[in-house]
Amino acid sequence: MGVAIRTAGAGDRELIVRLLDEAFQDDPVSGWVFPGAEERRAKHPGLMAAFTDIVLAAGRIDVTEDGSACALWLSMPAGDGHEGQGAEGHGDVSGDEGPAQVREAVDPDNERIEAIGRLTAAIHPTGRAHEYLWMIGVAPGRQGEGLGTALIEAVLDRCDREGLPAYLEASSARSRVLYERLGFAPAGPALDLPDGPAMWPMWREPRSHGRPA
Repeated sequence: MGVAIRTAGAGDRELIVRLLDEAFQDDPVSGWVFPGAEERRAKHPGLMAAFTDIVLAAGRIDVTEDGSACALWLSMPAGDGHEGQGAEGHGDVSGDEGPAQVREAVDPDNERIEAIGRLTAAIHPTGRAHEYLWMIGVAPGRQGEGLGTALIEAVLDRCDREGLPAYLEASSARSRVLYERLGFAPAGPALDLPDGPAMWPMWREPRSHGRPA
């Protein structure tokens, strides 16, 4: 049975923010940005709201019909050197000042909010148009059901038809395995966050004949 997917709109903002907050509370990168559990509970929703607003304005958010999973995508043009922070990850796409603006809006005293944006921007591939999976979140109680895979495959099918590559940064070893199954491969060395976890840039070339059965 297929997973029903729709494009989120402005009216879905709170749903998306809540879903991302719940999905990423225990993520290694979120734990690095907000090391204290109390601080993370208090400020993490604001960071997810900033990401949601950016992608609602500049990209596309796909959500399962039951609201249990969502994926944030940006269509990146060839030669764009200001992709900002990432996703599967954590970031902004507003140019050189984007990470600083997100930090100012969410938590001005937290240097890591800005740092992660600049670090991931520095490793983001340029020169070819591609689809960028900024973040994908699945409600904690629904993980392992294939919802994330369904969301990603819907876009990868289009990438294959249109000859577009795709890019993401994996923020955990578990997610790396999922992305490898979907055809992503390492796109360079891991990004080791200062005194923190690693993030893995991953790239997927389009498949001219679609995915094998």
